Amino acid sequence: MSTPDSLLHFFLDTRKHTEAICQPLEIEDYVVQPVADVSPPKWHLGHSTWFFEEFILKPHITGYKVFDNDFSFVFNSYYESVGEHVMRSDRGNLSRPSVEKVYDYRAYVTKAINDVIEKKKDNYLYDLIEMGIHHEKQHQELLLTDIKYILGNNPLLPLYSKNLKEHQEETHDQEWIPIAEGIYGIGHDSENFSYDNELGRHKVYLNACEISNKLVTNQEFIEFIQDKGYQNFELWHAEGWDWVNKNNIKAPLYWHEIKGEWFHYTLNGLEKISTNTPITHISYFEAFAFAQWKGYRLPTEFEWETAQHGFSWGQRWEWTESAYLPYPNYKKAAGALGEYNGKFMVNQKVLRGGSVATPIKHTRPTYRNFFPTHTRWQYNGIRLAR
Repeated sequence: MSTPDSLLHFFLDTRKHTEAICQPLEIEDYVVQPVADVSPPKWHLGHSTWFFEEFILKPHITGYKVFDNDFSFVFNSYYESVGEHVMRSDRGNLSRPSVEKVYDYRAYVTKAINDVIEKKKDNYLYDLIEMGIHHEKQHQELLLTDIKYILGNNPLLPLYSKNLKEHQEETHDQEWIPIAEGIYGIGHDSENFSYDNELGRHKVYLNACEISNKLVTNQEFIEFIQDKGYQNFELWHAEGWDWVNKNNIKAPLYWHEIKGEWFHYTLNGLEKISTNTPITHISYFEAFAFAQWKGYRLPTEFEWETAQHGFSWGQRWEWTESAYLPYPNYKKAAGALGEYNGKFMVNQKVLRGGSVATPIKHTRPTYRNFFPTHTRWQYNGIRLAR
């Protein structure tokens, strides 16, 4: 359990960082929503604030006055047990409330939570606040990747900021880390924060295998493209092959071939691809097809967790071959917070590790991210196994 002082610092630092992510934006950028998966920055600012108001202030603080009665409808995401909400695809239509009013909302709720931490001395509320902080950290990552998608689909391909290094070369030699046949413990096992989908520590049996200590690079993926990997149906799942053809997929997201050379959109604007940096912005479909082409496979999430101490991770969310399923004895929490993870345990693949967009104090070896198989707008990459 955090002390009140450390929790308050963690809370205030998180709130400031969210707003710092938005600092380079123009006011026009705050409302854009190119596709349903991408939420406007203004919505993220409001939703991460609504979470504290809805789950902590409204039910637990006597006399708390809601900032705006319409905001529960506007900034609820998918919590059906809380009430109605704006359809995800319509978030870009919210020209009102204004950006200024949303920032006022943030300041109002931040002050109220500040008062709770300083005055309540309630461990249950502290746990809820810690959950809210990590929820906001998740949205910091989504905010950054959504901003990249918004600007990356602007015909001018504008610069966002030069402060984030998206592409860093792994300079070590490739080695294959062995995993001996045996039984291994999987899942979160400390008193530190975790989500409920990491709990239920259990044992799994693994066959002997090896996992690469390096991520797949842009150069390796260019070779896949040059060998007509996107045109070879034998490398793809049937659903992946349909996805490639329906959407005319020929390269990773943000890649542009200009006069025979590959460029990609980055938060620094359009840049020539650095061939030795890890590939990113690819779907599970592409990761699987590449592994097939290379003669290897993707690791399971259990192999990844078992071997992760032997390699550096955190540049890319790494696709695994594991379906997103509950651990043994998993139980959804009662009420709205039970909707946080459990109801998504279908038609998703697990990703492990973290990315250059993942905030500090928000990664751990047992973290289970999850996305549908076609997802590309996150910093997703490939680590091979054999």
